[in-house]
Amino acid sequence: MSVERTFIAIKPDGVQRGLVGTIISRFEQKGFKLVGLKQLKPSRELAEQHYDVHRERPFFNGLVEFITSGPIVAIVLEGDGVVAAARKLIGATNPLTAEPGTIRGDFGVNIGRNIIHGSDAIETAQREIALWFSSEELTEWTPTIQPWLYE
Repeated sequence: MSVERTFIAIKPDGVQRGLVGTIISRFEQKGFKLVGLKQLKPSRELAEQHYDVHRERPFFNGLVEFITSGPIVAIVLEGDGVVAAARKLIGATNPLTAEPGTIRGDFGVNIGRNIIHGSDAIETAQREIALWFSSEELTEWTPTIQPWLYE
């Protein structure tokens, strides 16, 4: 088993719409282990660091304004292939083109209110996890169900 970690953020629209439990449940039902979880209202500085890759794009300020507009739920998941699998569960960035059964396909309204963020690569996940969580906030544990999920 090749264990990876990924960063997930339930954005302010997902929190305001009461989708936190439903979203976390989807990842848990898939078999991913929750190793970090917290709710916070991100500072502008944290949001700018998170979206730094988009700094020169015209939508950068809108991203920062939105992610700081209310509480978000930050999550770290662990599992075999979790980065790619989480992206599939999340669905396409634009909810209008996201497949039914994905989080964005089922709950997203438009590209500006697309419910959730998920790391797009292992390296990105490592950077985002370090940005949003200290090592003390991440829990090492072994689920009793693990032998039923992995060979």
